[in-house]
Amino acid sequence: MNVFSLSWRYLWSRPLASALNLLLLTLGLASMAFVLIAQDQIDHAFERDLAAIDVVVGAKGSPLQLILAGVFHMDVPPGNVPLTEVQALAKHPQVAQVIPLSLGDSVMGFRIVGTHVDYPAHYGATLAQGALWGAPMQAVLGAQVAQDTGLQVDQRFTGSHGLGGGGHEHADMPYTVVGVLAPCGCVLDRLVLTDTASVWNVHEGLAPGEFQSLSAEDREAIEAEREVTLALVRYNTPMAAISFPRFINATTKMQAAAPAMEITRLLSMVGVGTRVLQGMGAVLLLVAALSVFIALWSAVRERRADIAMLRLLGAPPVKVGALLLCEALWLALLASALGLLAAQGLTALVGWWWMADQGLAISGWHWPTALAGVPVAALSVALVAAAVPAVSAYRMDVLSLLKTR
Repeated sequence: MNVFSLSWRYLWSRPLASALNLLLLTLGLASMAFVLIAQDQIDHAFERDLAAIDVVVGAKGSPLQLILAGVFHMDVPPGNVPLTEVQALAKHPQVAQVIPLSLGDSVMGFRIVGTHVDYPAHYGATLAQGALWGAPMQAVLGAQVAQDTGLQVDQRFTGSHGLGGGGHEHADMPYTVVGVLAPCGCVLDRLVLTDTASVWNVHEGLAPGEFQSLSAEDREAIEAEREVTLALVRYNTPMAAISFPRFINATTKMQAAAPAMEITRLLSMVGVGTRVLQGMGAVLLLVAALSVFIALWSAVRERRADIAMLRLLGAPPVKVGALLLCEALWLALLASALGLLAAQGLTALVGWWWMADQGLAISGWHWPTALAGVPVAALSVALVAAAVPAVSAYRMDVLSLLKTR
C-alpha cells in the first residue's frame, strides 16, 4: 500500500473541505511570512542608510522628522540652519566628519541634494557613468533616478521648488548631468546630488561664476546669510554620544537627533502593527488546526469500512494511522508553498507601492532565515491536528468494525 498516493486521493475525495482547510492554513502562513519578509528588509534598509551616521544636526523641531528627512529622505525637514554654525561643528574636538545637506528642490519627484563629495563616498558609492561634480550646477544621478527619468550624461534638466514636485520651476538655472551612480541599494539610488553652491546659486539667482565677480563686501553679506538644511555628523570617540547632543541642544539654536534612538522608537511604534498582523496569522492557524482536526476526525468515522478492508488486506495499524498523518502532511506542504508564494507576491506589491510613495526599497523574492519557521509552523499545526484522529484510526478493532457491517 502506497500511503502517500492513497492519502492524496483521500484528501481530495472531499474537495470543498480540503480547499477550505488549505485556504485557512495558507492565509495564516502568508500573513506570518509577509511580516517576516517585510520586517527583515526594513531593518536592513534602515541599517544600510544609517551607515555609521552618529547624529543629525538641524533646525529645532521633531527629532524623528529630522532623521527621516536627513537620512532616509522620506519627510520634509523642519527648517534650515546657518552655514556658519554648521562649519563650526567641524572644529569641535569630538567631531570626526561633518557632511552638510541642502534640500528644497526636486526633479520629477526625486530630491536634489546639495552636498559635498564626502556624501557619496560615505556610502561607498561608485560611478556607472561619467564623473562626480566638479563645479556648481553639475549633477550626479542616483541609479533609480536615471532609470525613471531617462536622463543621461551631458543632458540638462531644471529643478522645481519643493520636495514633492509641482512647485515653481527654476527654468533659468539648469543643471547638467555629469555622472550616474551605480546601484548601491541605499538612499543614494533615489537622489540627485550636486554641489552645495548649486543650491545657493539657484535660490540666490546667481549664475555660475557670478558670485566671484561680486565685490568683497557683497560676497561677505551673502555668505553671512547662507544656510544649509542639516548636517550628518560622525564622532571621533564613542563618548561623544553622551555629551555632544546635549551640547548642541543646550548651547545652540539647533537640535541634535541620534538616528539609532529615533529609529528604535519608530520601529517600536511600527512593531504594534506587525504584532497585530502576526496575531491575526496565529488566530488563522488556530482556526485552521481546529478545522483540520474536525475534518480528519469526521474522515475516520466515514472511512470505517475502508479501514476494515485495509486491515483485512494486511495493512498494519501503523499504516492506517499514517494515512491520516499523511493527509495533514499534504495540507501542510501545499499551504507552505502557497503561503510563501502569496507572501512574496504581497511583499513585491507593497514594495512597489512603498518605493513609489515613500522611497523605501522593499522587494519580493527575499528569503530571510527566519522564513524557515513558516513550513515548520505548518507541519506542527497539521500534525497536532491529525494526532488524535490518527491514534483513533490506529486503535480501531477490525472485529468490531466487521460486526457493525
